[in-house]
Amino acid sequence: MKQVGFAQHDHDACIARAMASAEAYCADNQLRFTPTRRRVLEILLEEHRALGAYEVLERLKQEGRGSQPPVAYRCLDFLVTHGFVHRIERLNAFIACLQPHANHFPAFLICRVCDSVAETTSSPSKGLLGSAAKAAGFVIEQTVVEAVGICPDCRDSGVPS
Repeated sequence: MKQVGFAQHDHDACIARAMASAEAYCADNQLRFTPTRRRVLEILLEEHRALGAYEVLERLKQEGRGSQPPVAYRCLDFLVTHGFVHRIERLNAFIACLQPHANHFPAFLICRVCDSVAETTSSPSKGLLGSAAKAAGFVIEQTVVEAVGICPDCRDSGVPS
């Protein structure tokens, strides 16, 4: 068991499920799921935390898969574009999506102490944002919701709020 976000889960099953989903999606949509793209997704799934592009690049470099920044950025761009990965703006980092290809509006809970990230869903069509959009005749297609606070582990370890 490994912690993902703020909860324990079966890490190996999670990785296997996500990789099978990515492979099937790419095959169904005639997308090139290259060995390097595959490895970048595996790295993010293995870590289950937000990683910067240069952290991903360092792992690729250690494995002999390329050492130039465009290698990592092209892979990350592909993975974000096709819904396998999210970009965490606050951390300038990337994290594997827990619900790839589901029609969802992710929201991220980011610990300001340890930088752990938990993915959850939001409902931008409801609440104040949804009301404002409706009043303006605007259709929300994408949102980026990032809440910063303290995770349960850091709170339990006595980190001051």
